[in-house]
Amino acid sequence: MISVALDPRGGALVARVTLDNPAKLNCLSREALGQFAADMRALEHDPRIRAVVVTGAGQKAFTGGADLDALGTLNPLTARVFIGQIHEACAAVRDCPVPVIARINGWCLGGGLELAASCDLRIAADTANFGMPEVRLGIPSVVEAALLPRLIGAGRARWLVMTGENISASEALAWGLVEKICRPEELDNQVNKTLDAILAGEPNAVRAQKRLCKAWEETTLAESVRVSIDEFARSYETDEPNRRVAALRAARKKS
Repeated sequence: MISVALDPRGGALVARVTLDNPAKLNCLSREALGQFAADMRALEHDPRIRAVVVTGAGQKAFTGGADLDALGTLNPLTARVFIGQIHEACAAVRDCPVPVIARINGWCLGGGLELAASCDLRIAADTANFGMPEVRLGIPSVVEAALLPRLIGAGRARWLVMTGENISASEALAWGLVEKICRPEELDNQVNKTLDAILAGEPNAVRAQKRLCKAWEETTLAESVRVSIDEFARSYETDEPNRRVAALRAARKKS
């Protein structure tokens, strides 16, 4: 249901995590959610990993969202457990210490859009479609749907979760829901270009930046500034800043 591949790239390792059930649009079943969260948590402890790419198998879907077979058999008690699993999968992405890129290759719906919203960057095929259809199934959009107002603003978030209508990749780009769109055949190339840009940074600095981006979303402005100062000072506990600055100064002298 979930496959994880470690991809050596420029002396670094990139983890590629794939939701692998294309016959069911890579739906988020109980089993898939549990395995996904466990696999993402395992990656947290591998210092060799510099970035993670999350995608869906096949060409039709990133993920079509929660498994309808599961949704159709829930009661108040099991509903709480199931939605907790979706939250845990999203939390594992947000807690990952390195950047996580959503490679969106098709339908991205409901819990799948929440998973994509939990990633740091979203790159989509221009044929992808996005939506939060839960209200049309008699349930509200919850858990990491709360990230949507931060990404696209309150009004557009309300549009998605209240109407249940889908939007195209071009609309998603205009709204700020995704950062890049491209032709499907260019999707891997665009993801790899983004990975190269991330890997051009220093490992410790990128991990610090991931921590800060999460703090900026979750804390007050004053706390965000305080944490930022701490991270800036902590960066000089490594050789990264002085080494990089010295190299830049040397290059400028040569030019």
